[in-house]
Amino acid sequence: MGERLVNSEANTKRIGFVEQCFGSSGQPLAIPNRILIGEGVLTKMCRKKLKPRQFFLFNDILVYGSIVISKKKYNRQHILQLENITLQALPDDVINGLYNGWQIKSPSKSFAIYAATVTEKTEWMSHINHCIHLLLTKHGRQSSTADPSPVWIPDSDALACMLCRRSEFSIINRRHHCRKCGIVCCNACTSKRWMLPQQSSKPLRVCLTCYDKLSYQDGPRAVAWEPESNYGYKDTASYYGNAETSGEDSSDSNSETSDEKSEERTMFYGGNGTQ
Repeated sequence: MGERLVNSEANTKRIGFVEQCFGSSGQPLAIPNRILIGEGVLTKMCRKKLKPRQFFLFNDILVYGSIVISKKKYNRQHILQLENITLQALPDDVINGLYNGWQIKSPSKSFAIYAATVTEKTEWMSHINHCIHLLLTKHGRQSSTADPSPVWIPDSDALACMLCRRSEFSIINRRHHCRKCGIVCCNACTSKRWMLPQQSSKPLRVCLTCYDKLSYQDGPRAVAWEPESNYGYKDTASYYGNAETSGEDSSDSNSETSDEKSEERTMFYGGNGTQ
């Protein structure tokens, strides 16, 4: 089926429509031998709460974005290379009402997502794993040797700093995430920064425990970055930018047009990634 899809008019139209929905804010997606395997709405665990996201599975990448107008307009496009992805099924969390979930882990970004039904979860995980298998075996792709980025612990799971356990969070005392292990800490416990090139070209916040481990692993040649001053900015937040300092995931921004829940079900087009 994949061989018939790759050069089919239907596949070309589907990919073109996805590009159209993301508009100029998205990257071009139409390249030779790329197949749109399936698409649908899944619920992503963001930093502050669960939010619906539109996902598109291609035979070589996983694309997702925020829903502005269902089936018409998406923004905040993210692209993950399938050969660098691993999946981990999550047990149902009856207490918090979280069902049919799994984690998507990659060096650049990791997170938990949830499907509406067990069948939908099984289909998504099966198709993604099959595409990954074909990329690594049939097409000779090499997976990244870098460690996956952490799945961030939601803000609501931490009333106080998870490192010092003394600093309680409030409107003034903000939460910050360690980019190495994903725990929620106070500002003092994430005062260090470290270059994590798989995640960003800029030094990122890490907790004091991870900072010590990274320093020990890299030895005397380690280069940890800390600002000597704010270089004319009024405060540290202005220097780093609000998103960098707070640990705000770009998909968690309050500027999104809509977080409406879509009733669109997942649709797979019969392809399994074969070329």
